[in-house]
Amino acid sequence: MNQPVIWGAPQAERADAARNRLHLLATARQMLAEQDPARLTMDGLAERAGLGKGTVFRRFGSRAGIFQALLDDDERDFQQQVLSGPPPLGPGATPLDRLIAYGRARACFLVRRRDIARAALDGSQPRPAGRTPMSQIHIRMLLGQLTLGRIDLDMLAVQLAAALDGPVLIYLSTGELTDADEAEQRIGQAWQDLVERVCRP
Repeated sequence: MNQPVIWGAPQAERADAARNRLHLLATARQMLAEQDPARLTMDGLAERAGLGKGTVFRRFGSRAGIFQALLDDDERDFQQQVLSGPPPLGPGATPLDRLIAYGRARACFLVRRRDIARAALDGSQPRPAGRTPMSQIHIRMLLGQLTLGRIDLDMLAVQLAAALDGPVLIYLSTGELTDADEAEQRIGQAWQDLVERVCRP
């Protein structure tokens, strides 16, 4: 694979359904700016948005579904930065510089949304919220552009993607993530140290 893939294009939906989705996401973001994510409920969102409970349940399915939809919405913006934004995150930099920039940007993305990501976990997902196919595929593409010799690039991409996304959302304690700026710096530097060693000729 030598070209990026366009990830997760929104499914076609009726105009009224699209309006309701955008309105509900905007309302949920307003509520989260005012209160802890633990206090956001399906009933509360329906009341605040001025829509019926059935509309909210059909759209999200569960309380965790609200947070997953918020993550998905943010994910589309992040993906566009990777696909067409300025280098080194976007095209135009060396594969190693892009790989480093991707990990640093991903750390920032996840740390800043850690409460939403954790609230999106309801036990039904086959993988943790935030662990996206995009990470694995994008990392694999960049690894393929490097000269790494005879190694299993597919499995290496899986391991690097897991090292980047999983620990941020699942394993780091609340205390370790309290200072977002420090957490982003530490995770980003650890990622850079890792990939520089892995990709050393």
